[in-house]
Amino acid sequence: MGSVLSLIRGCVAFSCYVVNTVFWVIPILLVSIIKLIKITPLRTACSYLLDHCATSWISVNTVIERLFHPVEIIVEGNAKLSTKEWYMVIANHQSWVDIPVLQRVFNYKIPFLKFFLKQELIYVPVLGLAWWALDFPFMRRYSSAQLRKNPKLKGKDIEITRKACAKFKSKPVSVMNFVEGTRFRPEKHKKQNSEFKHLLKPKAGGMAFALSAMDGKIHKLIDVSIYYPGQTPSYWDYISGKVKQIRVDIKVSEIAPTMRGDYMNDREFKIGFQNELNQIWKQKDLTIEKLAKQ
Repeated sequence: MGSVLSLIRGCVAFSCYVVNTVFWVIPILLVSIIKLIKITPLRTACSYLLDHCATSWISVNTVIERLFHPVEIIVEGNAKLSTKEWYMVIANHQSWVDIPVLQRVFNYKIPFLKFFLKQELIYVPVLGLAWWALDFPFMRRYSSAQLRKNPKLKGKDIEITRKACAKFKSKPVSVMNFVEGTRFRPEKHKKQNSEFKHLLKPKAGGMAFALSAMDGKIHKLIDVSIYYPGQTPSYWDYISGKVKQIRVDIKVSEIAPTMRGDYMNDREFKIGFQNELNQIWKQKDLTIEKLAKQ
């Protein structure tokens, strides 16, 4: 009987999320078309309106969650947040559930989260268009083999980052980056031989490029640690009511001057930046261990 109720709950919740998404994507796309007109005040006004639509979209998603699959999210940390600040947000990544958790925790507390997304995700039906309209940065990473085959590609990913981040200078924004680059899996953890118990190794490039591209606009770092008691849930587990509690720790700090520089051409800075990120990750590992013991 319980599995039948979970199935019904999940189907109803998913249907509501789809309807809510379509409802908000329509005005988002219409406003984004107007935003193509190259008049700076108009573009800025459209950006504010788009973010308002997006935060309203997330608010309705939260209502759907509370109605059909309520989840207790316990938040800890030293978070002093503002919608008028520019933030770099980093978090550990375990599941697609991380995204609605982050959206719920930060909605209306900081500027709307802009996630770094893989280029391929622009083709996701409906959502891909919405992410494009909301100026989410779509990243294309080139492998070492691709760069050897075509050296002209070197630096292209950095240029893409710069162009994406250039859109964020006119109004406060929260740039979200899962610096592990992929979701945590035991097999990935073992393959990496990661020094961290609960985390994959962090990749510094995307974060460093974004900070550089923003020319000092972003001066606060939000470090988020997410822990799922029991086991990491799938999205279906989440919407079908199998997730009862999630623990989140939030730490806010100033971005050190030593984390600003030329990551591409300054080897000393590159090594230093990676070391600083590794130190953040060591603390995050301890934080997750603490959350697991509560």
